[in-house]
Amino acid sequence: MKQHVSSTVNGEQMEFLCEPDETLLEALRDRLNLTGTKEGCGTGDCGACSVLLDGTLVCSCLVFAPEIEGRELTTVEGIASPEALHPVQRKLLEHAALQCGICTPGVVVAAKALLDANPNPSEEETRYWLAGNLCRCTGYDKIIRAVLDAAAEMRGAAP
Repeated sequence: MKQHVSSTVNGEQMEFLCEPDETLLEALRDRLNLTGTKEGCGTGDCGACSVLLDGTLVCSCLVFAPEIEGRELTTVEGIASPEALHPVQRKLLEHAALQCGICTPGVVVAAKALLDANPNPSEEETRYWLAGNLCRCTGYDKIIRAVLDAAAEMRGAAP
């Protein structure tokens, strides 16, 4: 029997019907047409499906869709403003820290969560925080440099 779910997604109230055992990842992509969140592994090991649930970083492949009832969800689509990219997104582009794009949405969401929690992370803290996001294309140095550069910009620090 399908369940009715009402939640705030990327700042907007949304409702959908889903199966009780449907993952949040499936609901995002198939019910809400928010296809930025990617499925990499389906087991919570790669980070491609990372989203913020009530401000906490989670793998959407490990959360059942009905669990978001009444909660606030932010996906990669909700990171940028209509006027501009989020600094993390812009810095990933500037540092050429993207290739195939499968990991990118999860990296963006995880990096935003890091900078929300710690606006001045060290390189070691950044590497630790993003360790759950696997990238098979770029390696990690450009990603880490981009996140640290975004952090400095967001703090207003000189480059």
